Amino acid sequence: MKYYSLNHNAPKVSFQEAVIQGLAADKGLYFPESITPLNSDFFKNIENLSNEAIAFEVIQQFVGDEIPTETLKQIIAETLSFDFPTVKVEDSIYALELYHGPTMAFKDVGARFMSRCLGYFNKDKKDNKNTVLVATSGDTGGAVASGFLGVQGVDVVILYPSGKVSDIQERQLTTLGQNIRALEVDGVFDDCQDMVKKAFLDESLKHHKLTSANSINIARWLPQMFYFFFAYKQLKSENKLLVFSCPSGNFGNICAGIMAKKLGLPIEHFVASTNVNDTVPRFLEKGNYDPKPSKATISNAMDVGNPSNFIRIQEMYNNDLEQFRKDFSSYSYTDEETTAAMQTIYKTDGYIAEPHGAVGYLGLKKEMINFPNAIGIFLETAHPIKFLDVVEPALNIKLPIPTQIESVLGKEKVSTKIKTYEELKAFLG
Repeated sequence: MKYYSLNHNAPKVSFQEAVIQGLAADKGLYFPESITPLNSDFFKNIENLSNEAIAFEVIQQFVGDEIPTETLKQIIAETLSFDFPTVKVEDSIYALELYHGPTMAFKDVGARFMSRCLGYFNKDKKDNKNTVLVATSGDTGGAVASGFLGVQGVDVVILYPSGKVSDIQERQLTTLGQNIRALEVDGVFDDCQDMVKKAFLDESLKHHKLTSANSINIARWLPQMFYFFFAYKQLKSENKLLVFSCPSGNFGNICAGIMAKKLGLPIEHFVASTNVNDTVPRFLEKGNYDPKPSKATISNAMDVGNPSNFIRIQEMYNNDLEQFRKDFSSYSYTDEETTAAMQTIYKTDGYIAEPHGAVGYLGLKKEMINFPNAIGIFLETAHPIKFLDVVEPALNIKLPIPTQIESVLGKEKVSTKIKTYEELKAFLG
């Protein structure tokens, strides 16, 4: 499999090169040269397959022969060592819980898959290190820190916006030590992401062999397809149309969902549910893509003003807005609406949703009016404990602390504060 830049001004590369480079030389995101739909027998028998077997079938064409079959299967087994349950919230509405991994966020899947791929590519390169440089608006940092902790030949530098991630999220990315370092940026997520992108194109930093573990990296992004197949496996027996609502920030999850549909997964419609950072809802309404600086919200992992993965979605629809609208809707919600949704879900159904899931629920409920006989699935992307400062007062409850979170609460935060790109360069050396 070859990958090309969506800016169309860089050479095509292999899977390995795309993973290691992260971003193409022309600043473009990599995209696979072809997408071959899976055999119909795969979907007929999917309920009889393990999650590991499903994931192998889904990802194999994108890796090709660059990782041996048995090694790839082992990587997948280590990546998927936890559950992905669909939980019925109300009639025809399910939550797909993606937070049962080590850092209790959906990003555990992509981070674990990518770290193991990079570890394989570096296994015989004793003196050759890569530096993973990553920006986080919340959960990416913790998942990357956990996934890459102790991986041979990889240093990790995580940039996060000061005061704009939850306490638990911050502890997960600042307390591990070893090969993990955290930079606390005076700014918003978009400032962090801009610094990372600038660093990739800085010739003076070439010796660091920089790569990204944000969803701009194909090895972080492509495994996010797995969730949609797992949900289909669980709900196939209902024999109804499926509508997925993804709480959307950098648009990696919903972009992966659309890839899953291109592989043949029968998904009827997608909803990109956003907070007040509404670049994509405005685009669908007016046809004008006009990114704006991000605003801080209680669903902080979605505080993205210029979502990187949206260009991949446009590529899959050949930039045809009308075709895109047939498969895709997008709605935005305020913090007040989000809190009210959390309260309604809890009062009516006894289900504890965190802010991102609540935004997904709102978008799903709105879209289901158009699909009254379908099953609606909203993604619960992180455990409510990661947003206890929001969830507990909103629902008037006390959340028990899961063991995954307990392990970081007593550790000391270690971070370096920076304001400018030049300070990042100085830190990298």
